[in-house]
Amino acid sequence: MKIIFVGTAHPYRGGLAAFNERLADQFRKEGHDVEIYTFTLQYPGFLFPGKTQFTDDPAPEGLKIQRRINSCNPLNWISVGREIRKKNADMVVFAYWMSFMAPCFGTIAREVKRNHHTKCIGLIHNMIPHEPNMLDKLFPGYFVKAMDGFTTLSQAVIADIEKFDHKGKPKSWAPHPIYDHYGELIDKTEARRALGLDENGRYVLFFGFIRDYKGLDLLIDAFGDPKLQDTGARLLVAGEFYGDPKPYHDRISSLDINDIVVLHNDYIPDSKVNLYFRACDIVAQPYKTATQSGVTQVAFHFEKPMLVTNVGGLPEIVPDGKIGYVVEPDAQAISDALVRYYDEAREEAFTEGVREEKKKYGWDRMTAAVMKNM
Repeated sequence: MKIIFVGTAHPYRGGLAAFNERLADQFRKEGHDVEIYTFTLQYPGFLFPGKTQFTDDPAPEGLKIQRRINSCNPLNWISVGREIRKKNADMVVFAYWMSFMAPCFGTIAREVKRNHHTKCIGLIHNMIPHEPNMLDKLFPGYFVKAMDGFTTLSQAVIADIEKFDHKGKPKSWAPHPIYDHYGELIDKTEARRALGLDENGRYVLFFGFIRDYKGLDLLIDAFGDPKLQDTGARLLVAGEFYGDPKPYHDRISSLDINDIVVLHNDYIPDSKVNLYFRACDIVAQPYKTATQSGVTQVAFHFEKPMLVTNVGGLPEIVPDGKIGYVVEPDAQAISDALVRYYDEAREEAFTEGVREEKKKYGWDRMTAAVMKNM
């Protein structure tokens, strides 16, 4: 089949770009002709809270990536749609994650489908964003109406799509596959040495862009618990602030835990992701809301136990007591679970559980889920 992806990709950075590239590569490995259409302008500057939208990492090998789409220019959407329409692809996959993209993607899809051949499939990471705004009522319906079917990464997102889809279009889902392209499973001591951490310490990792819904404040509060402090654990925060960092710094200072919180608050390039995951004992995702999370799948790859909160699709993929803990989004519940983890020496047993559980999350399951809508 001829398959075209529309969405973020190199030179843009982040988990969504990584996902699109890895899924496109899986289709390529399965024998399909694949290319990606990505942005010349992804976000206007005022909508992007980070330092830069771009990565310094090299482009993925073997993938054809076209930079064509200006997310703010309707004339561009029409011209890109016509360009893709002429390629007569069997399927165009729109990797959708926020309402801002709905007019752009919806218009491109309408132009593409005028060839009466191409199927347009929405690959939906989030139908309703973690931090909703007025656009989430106005725009998604326009995009949904232009799709022929949908694939999601959790059942929760299917329910969100159905709020906008009144025609019962085909929907499928598969769990978020494992990110397996972030490097080797190096020794814990080697990773800590590379990061300048105590080789004999205990570290709980919070990884990724820092936004309110991800609950870093809850995790910081958990480390204010004397019982958790008595375990000797430290909090390692690796990721860029997408918002004002002051409330987090103030919280750390007010709890007097500066000496047990290690902040590495720059964007973590792909080449260093393995250092952070291999250096820690357990990965914490204290999210207040969620659908699914790419961090979980990176943790699977690096065979790390996890603590997640009981929100969205996270409990679907982290069996409580087998590979980690599922707790309520509450600082005391988080602290109690981490205390149990260290006091009961669960790392080895949970790691073995992760090795067994990760077998479920191949990229071929995601390609199969997308193909169900054809």
